[in-house]
Amino acid sequence: MRGSRTPGMPTGPSLVLRDVFAHPDSSISDVTARTGLPQSYVSESVARLRNQGIVETSADPSDGRRTLVRVAPGHPRTVVAKGSVCVDAALADALGEPAGGAAIVQVIGTLSDIAARLTPADPGPIRQQLDRAGKET
Repeated sequence: MRGSRTPGMPTGPSLVLRDVFAHPDSSISDVTARTGLPQSYVSESVARLRNQGIVETSADPSDGRRTLVRVAPGHPRTVVAKGSVCVDAALADALGEPAGGAAIVQVIGTLSDIAARLTPADPGPIRQQLDRAGKET
């Protein structure tokens, strides 16, 4: 939401993270090939994400020269927890309406209906991991 105190992740590392979510235990070369980003940039992004505790790396057991990347086990739970913050008060404030008022209840209902219509029947790998994490909390 606008006004969030936490700045968003830059586009490049976000692209790398999305790829790692969708393709766990990929090598840096695999991520590079799928994202189209330079290998040095992917390596730098993975190092930053690892330092933040978002991904984990390990040596490939079949080829110790390759580094495999996966999302850290706790990260999907963190995403679910941060994403499940109630926005009713912020929405009411943004619209200049009282929280819990009829207008806000109607807007929230409409947004919920839209979200239900936009939810795919077969979620992708990122959504599947987040759903699993939500059930674990």
